[in-house]
Amino acid sequence: MGNILRTVVVAFLAGVAGAYVFINYQQKTEPGGGQPETSYTVNTYKPESEYRPTMVEPSESSSLERVDFSEAAAKAIPSVVYINSISQSGANYSHWDWIFGRGGQNTRVSSGSGVIFTADGYIVTNNHVVEAAEKLQVIYNKKVYDAELIGTDPSTDLAVLKINETNLRPATIGNSKTLAVGEWVIAVGNPFSLSSTVTAGIVSAKGRRINIVEDRFPIESFIQTDAAINPGNSGGALVNKNGELVGINTAISSPTGSYTGYAFAVPIDIAKKIVNDLIKYSVVQKPFWGASVLDYDYQTAQKYNLKTGGGDFRGVVLSELEKEGVARSAGLELGDIIVKLGDVEVNSKSEFEEELSHHYPGEKMTLTYLRDGKPGIVSITLVNKNGGTGVIKRKIYSDATLGAELEAVEYGVKIYKIKDGLFKRLGIPENYTIISINRQRVKSPEEVIDFFQKYRGRVLLYGINSSKQEYPLQFNLQ
Repeated sequence: MGNILRTVVVAFLAGVAGAYVFINYQQKTEPGGGQPETSYTVNTYKPESEYRPTMVEPSESSSLERVDFSEAAAKAIPSVVYINSISQSGANYSHWDWIFGRGGQNTRVSSGSGVIFTADGYIVTNNHVVEAAEKLQVIYNKKVYDAELIGTDPSTDLAVLKINETNLRPATIGNSKTLAVGEWVIAVGNPFSLSSTVTAGIVSAKGRRINIVEDRFPIESFIQTDAAINPGNSGGALVNKNGELVGINTAISSPTGSYTGYAFAVPIDIAKKIVNDLIKYSVVQKPFWGASVLDYDYQTAQKYNLKTGGGDFRGVVLSELEKEGVARSAGLELGDIIVKLGDVEVNSKSEFEEELSHHYPGEKMTLTYLRDGKPGIVSITLVNKNGGTGVIKRKIYSDATLGAELEAVEYGVKIYKIKDGLFKRLGIPENYTIISINRQRVKSPEEVIDFFQKYRGRVLLYGINSSKQEYPLQFNLQ
């Protein structure tokens, strides 16, 4: 019995000692030195007065630049204008409208953007902004100007306008060749009629070809950007972070018609020559070399039985040769791989066309090519669309009796700059293209002038208006 009592007492004392040691240990290891734990909510918690966060100053040698486009925007905005394109869209015609001369018209106004190119009033925009216009207005600094269409180039979707004003602020011209993929750019324009809108993005790609230019000889080497561009931005400025003009905003890639992530601009290095030609000659001095090229890739190599050299698809492939063109005369053959145009390496169709667009008819150029793996060089002289080396000039006919200017175009004879005269009295609209008179096709201004000078009687005029809608007219000439 005594042994049992001793065992119980020892066990009790050992338990008390163990509890004491455990409690003492917990007090030493807990934060607050054993003070009771307090719970806080997010709303009631306040840091202790002695709490101080650790502040780290940014390194002066940091390579990250401050992303701020305010200076670039301030530099670019005064050089971007608002453009109104005004036209008359004809209502649907029936057979009886044709006979009795009936049919209504609706005034249509669409908007776009433009960039001031010179201080004396020359403005660059997109051809598709102005091509349907019977009247053009430029809005700048809250003033409205009537604008004259100087010339267009459908192959690059560019056009030049002129307003009667001086001391304008032209855009600072940059360099699109040195523009890098990943570089910041901003778009300035008037989307959805919201003037002076600025959006930012990066250059997503260069030399992009998207097959949107409707022309026999299109030049597509677009700058692709993810800066937001919407309807109304067309013809506006794409500038770099220094506010220098590097492109003319032209198109978006979108199933909805609004911005979804991809926009395209004509590089300023292409636009400069186009604009200068239109100002000086009213028509672009486009160089031709009597051939066409394709991108060099696996499919093209298979088509022309080319040796790929282990998958090296450097250059472009000669795919078409005119029968009497300068390329054939120089000795080039289908399937030749052109690797250089002058001193510039070309590795895509868009690169080739962009480099060619910088030159003029009459210039001599060298082409470096590969044939069966062997290098060769030829010299060619670039020509104009008529096969010569001289300057192409527009042939514009003016007739005081008709009160208009006439010019031969692809489909017939275009009428514009209509003033007081016969055409105005007959109700012929601005930029009307006559296709046939009394069911006889017309091709030259001389034919039209001669007809209206000599013919008397009922006239059936068939043509298209500025919106490319069929627009028949009928009247009596006394």
